[in-house]
Amino acid sequence: MENKKCFCDTGQLFDDCCGLYLINNQKAATAVALMRSRYSAYATHNAEYLLETTHVSEKKNYSKSEILKWATSNKWQKLEILSFTENKVEFKAYFLDSNSQRQTHYEFSTFKFENGAWYYVDGKFE
Repeated sequence: MENKKCFCDTGQLFDDCCGLYLINNQKAATAVALMRSRYSAYATHNAEYLLETTHVSEKKNYSKSEILKWATSNKWQKLEILSFTENKVEFKAYFLDSNSQRQTHYEFSTFKFENGAWYYVDGKFE
């Protein structure tokens, strides 16, 4: 990924942005940083990271194979953060589906800070 722009649209290089979390195992300092890194995890097909950053109370609702299937069947185009608070992030994720049709995933996500790390809890979809 060297010298490549980050998938999360910060304009930073991947290694200096989401790569810190996805490759170097650093913990995201904020819910919005975790949201950005999770988008990059979908773009790089890193299902393991997505499971690791899902809150323990919700992990039973996800499987690595289903996450990987969703991540790989779409071509991730852009992330747009619309608003955020300490533990909520409103965003749109743009992608091309398996038929190359433009799609938008619009979500209000909730995150929880626990044991020194942020975790994705759930999302409301529009």
